[in-house]
Amino acid sequence: MTPHFQRILVKLSGEALAGDSGGGVDPQMLLHFAQEVAAVHHDGVQTGVVIGGGNFFRGAAGAAAGMDRAHADQIGMLATIMNGLFLRQALEDQHIPARVLAALPVQGIAEPYSVDLARAHLDRGRVVILVGGTGNPYFSTDTAASLRALEIGAQLLLKGTKVDGVYDADPKKDPTAKKFTTISYREVLQRRLAVMDLCAITLCEENRLPLVVFDIFRAGDLRRLVCGQRLGTLVTAD
Repeated sequence: MTPHFQRILVKLSGEALAGDSGGGVDPQMLLHFAQEVAAVHHDGVQTGVVIGGGNFFRGAAGAAAGMDRAHADQIGMLATIMNGLFLRQALEDQHIPARVLAALPVQGIAEPYSVDLARAHLDRGRVVILVGGTGNPYFSTDTAASLRALEIGAQLLLKGTKVDGVYDADPKKDPTAKKFTTISYREVLQRRLAVMDLCAITLCEENRLPLVVFDIFRAGDLRRLVCGQRLGTLVTAD
């Protein structure tokens, strides 16, 4: 298979790393994700990864429980850094060079994020794991993924989820739910579909960045998508 893209960004949720345990990091899930990223790296695709921290702590959940939202989000951002370090180790175990770039200062643990540094690592054939969200509270890791994808010049944003695309209803609750093969960002907003938050969608739409929502748990699907196969749901500005 031949890649159709030179540079991509993959968004992984922290919850996905937990597998069925509900929290922490499942070693088998970590290995699976590392192998998925390794496969596209071996094809010569420059790959960035934004990873969430919900398997350890979610800022929004902390705020809902009465915490100060800014402080809760800071804890959530730290959780993404832990996940990034886990993923880097798993990639290096696959002999894939990787760097962790953090939007928060964590000297001695991760490199400070900058656009130029991220691009330089990608040009040198390293997977770049972008953690710490945007570095600011009140922004989701979906927004961070959209922002970082635009900053590094990714040609495609891929959001790995537990379902195989975007549906008009929750397919786990509604067996008649219809899956979209393609859909526009405008229709996502009109239908109020839970694809990404408003800020993330707006960034992608205004900058005409295509998004694919797909099942990250199906082995090989990330590589198939990057090589042009139609899987999941394509979300575009058109």
